[in-house]
Amino acid sequence: MQKRKLGKSGLEVSALGFGCMGMSFGYGPPKDKQEMIELLRSAVERGVTFFDTAEVYGPFTNEELVGEALSPFRGQVVIATKFGFKLDPATGKQVGLDSRPEHIREVAEASLKRLKVDVIDLFYQHRVDPDVPIEDVAGAVKDLIREGKVKHFGLSEAGVQTIRRTHAVQPVTAVQSEYSLWWRKPEEELLPTLEELGIGFVPFGPLGKGFLTGKIDENTTFDSSDFRNVIPRFTPEARKANQAMIALLSRVAKRKKATPAQIALAWLLARKPWIVPIPGTTKPERLEENIGAVSMELTPEDLREIESASSKITVQGARYPEHLEKLTGR
Repeated sequence: MQKRKLGKSGLEVSALGFGCMGMSFGYGPPKDKQEMIELLRSAVERGVTFFDTAEVYGPFTNEELVGEALSPFRGQVVIATKFGFKLDPATGKQVGLDSRPEHIREVAEASLKRLKVDVIDLFYQHRVDPDVPIEDVAGAVKDLIREGKVKHFGLSEAGVQTIRRTHAVQPVTAVQSEYSLWWRKPEEELLPTLEELGIGFVPFGPLGKGFLTGKIDENTTFDSSDFRNVIPRFTPEARKANQAMIALLSRVAKRKKATPAQIALAWLLARKPWIVPIPGTTKPERLEENIGAVSMELTPEDLREIESASSKITVQGARYPEHLEKLTGR
């Protein structure tokens, strides 16, 4: 497995990470815990060293799963987790944002226990909290770094002005946002800013929440607890219209003796050497497929073809419903 450094921070991780959310949350009912532990451990055996979780995934159960699965590999892997949501103590449901310094500290202490670690490798603010100055957030994480409870600070779905203000108080190691062939907005402002500041980029949803695998069409049905049911881009009409992107990926994949998912990941890896996508999966064969993308070489001609063909495709449907879109880019 190739390694990459996230910006100028010196944090070295596998070129492809692993997004763990879907094992416990978001994509239908939680999967069998023992099977997921085995899958995470087999990912480590295949060279994956970068794992992404958050307290809200579950809530809490995903961190516990990751902590148990990766405990034999302490010191060999990098675990990223997140703070910043307010959870209802009774139900565990998200009921808003909370990045007050005292809350950040509470979340850090609880995450350390669930992850079974002495230090959090990478601690992201999950969403920017407009009620707490970002300088206070950065200061709180800076204190945790000074105390040896956190190693690196990250931001998720933050706007470029927020990133600059944060970075001035406490250097930001990585920014995480959605980025893929069907969501390219980060190219406008975000990627140039990260390059300028020397910050790594961690795209989540690199396979378009499963769509870019080519396994989803207008007839696919999702479990009632699958959050894709509320995403405008996943209405049957949008899924039908967006097959044009799958046709493009399939055409390149056929020529390269690969799969559409591998082309989508290889395209992201070819964008910048400081980009580390974190596809998630719950299936061993998909893990193998994703890892296969790292050694795939897209030639300049391949990349030009993808660029030219994708520029003629207008992806249908918003990537989030309006109430979730409001939480991004602040």
